[in-house]
Amino acid sequence: MTAAVVIPNRNGADWLPGCLEGIAAQTVAPAEVVVVDNASSDRSPEAAARHPGVRVIALPANLGFAAAANRGVAAVDADAVALVNTDVVLEPHWLERTTAVLAADPGAGAVACKMVDLRRPELLYDAGDVLRRDGVCEQRGRFEPDDGRFDAPGEVFSACAGAALYRRSALVDVGGFDERLFIYLEDVDLGLRLRLAGWRCLYEPAVARHAGGGSSDQLSPPPAAWVERNTLLIAAKAFPLRWAPQLLYRQAGWAWHALRERRLRAHLAAAARALPLLPAMLRERRRLRAGAALPVQEVVPRLPIRAPRASRSGLQERREAIQ
Repeated sequence: MTAAVVIPNRNGADWLPGCLEGIAAQTVAPAEVVVVDNASSDRSPEAAARHPGVRVIALPANLGFAAAANRGVAAVDADAVALVNTDVVLEPHWLERTTAVLAADPGAGAVACKMVDLRRPELLYDAGDVLRRDGVCEQRGRFEPDDGRFDAPGEVFSACAGAALYRRSALVDVGGFDERLFIYLEDVDLGLRLRLAGWRCLYEPAVARHAGGGSSDQLSPPPAAWVERNTLLIAAKAFPLRWAPQLLYRQAGWAWHALRERRLRAHLAAAARALPLLPAMLRERRRLRAGAALPVQEVVPRLPIRAPRASRSGLQERREAIQ
C-alpha cells in the first residue's frame, strides 16, 4: 500500500519546518508530500517548496481546511492519504504503523492515532473521536495523562484529521470533506459519512505530537464559534428528529455557560451562522439515508451524555453501547 502525505497550510511558517522534518524522518517514506496553501501571507509556501520532495499547491484564497484537504487528496496518486496539520510532528514509525493497519483490513476507511501535546508529551490530545446523539464530539483522553489506557489498538468512531490516515478510495466513495464546514468538525462529518457507508475507523497508538491550538490562533471567528455552527449543521444533515431533545439539551447547556461567561451574544451569533446552510443540509438527509449501508442509530449508538462515562473507549464497549 502506497501512502501520500497532505498538509493543509495557512500561515504555518512557525510550525512547518518541524512538521516536514518529522515526515522526512519516517521509517517508510511517503510516495508524495503535498502542502496545500490557503493563501498564506507569511512566506510559508516558499519555505515548504525548498524542502526536497515537497510539492506546493497554492489556492487563490483561504478556502478552509476541508477544501485544502480535498485539493490535496485529488492531487496525489496513492492508495492512502495521511492528513497532517502544520503544527503536528509525527514520530518516525507513524506512517509505517498506520499504513500497515489500513492495509491489513479492507473494511477500514481510516486510521486514528494517539495524539499527545507537543510540549508536554505526557498529556494526551486525542485518541480517536466519539460522536454522541446530543451533537457533541469528544476526543478520547483529551488533556488526560498518557498512562497507558490508550495503548491498545481497536476501533473508534472517527479520526482527528490533524493526524490521520485515510483510504483514498473511501474518501472518494463518500465525496471527501464537506467544504461548507470550512474548518472544525469537518473530520467528524467525514467520519460519520464513512461509517454510514459501511467503512470502519481503526485506532493505532502511533504517536503524533500536536501543538494544541498552534495553527488556529489566527481564526476569526474563533474555534468555539465554528464548533457551534458546524455541530448544528451536522445534526441537521444526519440526525433523526427523535434525537432533537438531546441536541436541544446540549445547546441549552452551552448557552447557559456562555451566559455565565458573558459571551452569550457571540455564542448566539455563531449559532445564527448555521441558518443559511440549514435548508441545504436538511435536503441532504433523504439522500444520505437512502445511500447508507448502516442505520444512523447503529453508527451513533446511545451513549451517556455526561462525562466521564460519555467517552467510553474500545470496540467491545461500542458494541455493548449499540446493544
